[in-house]
Amino acid sequence: MELSTTAIKNSMKNAGKRLKRTGYLMRKNYAAYLFLLPKLILFTVFIVIPVIWAFILSFQEYRVMDSNIFTGLDNYKQVFESKAFKEALLNTSIYTVITVPFNVITALIAASLIHSLGRFAQSFFRAAFYLPTVTSMVIIAMVWHWMYNYEFGLFNHVIGWFGMEPVNWLGQTNSALAAIIIMQMLIPFGVGIILYLASMSSISESLYEAATIDGANAFQKWVRITIPMLKPSTVYLTLLSTIGSFQVFTQIILMTRGGPGYATETLVHLIYKTGFRDFEFGLAAAQSVVLFFIILVVSILQYRALRHDE
Repeated sequence: MELSTTAIKNSMKNAGKRLKRTGYLMRKNYAAYLFLLPKLILFTVFIVIPVIWAFILSFQEYRVMDSNIFTGLDNYKQVFESKAFKEALLNTSIYTVITVPFNVITALIAASLIHSLGRFAQSFFRAAFYLPTVTSMVIIAMVWHWMYNYEFGLFNHVIGWFGMEPVNWLGQTNSALAAIIIMQMLIPFGVGIILYLASMSSISESLYEAATIDGANAFQKWVRITIPMLKPSTVYLTLLSTIGSFQVFTQIILMTRGGPGYATETLVHLIYKTGFRDFEFGLAAAQSVVLFFIILVVSILQYRALRHDE
């Protein structure tokens, strides 16, 4: 009992020291905190408060012009029993499993090829591959929607040269999701290429020189030196790409609206329809919370599987 009391006293003493040190650092760096204050206020108002409010709404049957009813876990029960949510989760998972590895691997290969070029060529290809990133996804989706058009689309025009019948790419269940995935795969992962190029520039040339002395060829040096040294960047890009793929929305609402049927329904598009078409804000909030935990669990698993040892 005496030992326990002593441990509690020591713990309280250490906590007091940490608080004093924190207060000292805040007083010492008050100017920096003042500069951060506007951003912190905006973050709190537009991120923290809406997230907390959404979590509260997920336990309610929310009506905009009427009183709200506390429903407990009924919304979550409805989420997990919903066929639409299961279909959306399956489609989103398929989309993520295919596009994320493809984007990361192709970004690594493209960056490796660009890195071996001269400075002018590197600058040109950096700009060329990064351009789709700064282009609105609305514009890109509209262009691809035209190319997939059944009557006058580019793809049907090309296959018509070979005597093939036109395909309703976005209008049939067996090709709609594949068409969306192909579109995403053919958009260069500009952020990944830029980050990989920056990381490659920081790798010491002495490692490659030592490998050359040992008789390693270019491919062996790429596999044994470049790829392992880029592992932190790979982890970051994988997490970033996964989070983005789970939140895919613009392509869906502009090109297919989740159809035909549930063929291209995704989680964020389903949340949008539940909240702003059906006006079931409590259920939409519950779907959002479930999506948050899905992304959280997937991100943790990816980080633990791919994290760098050092």
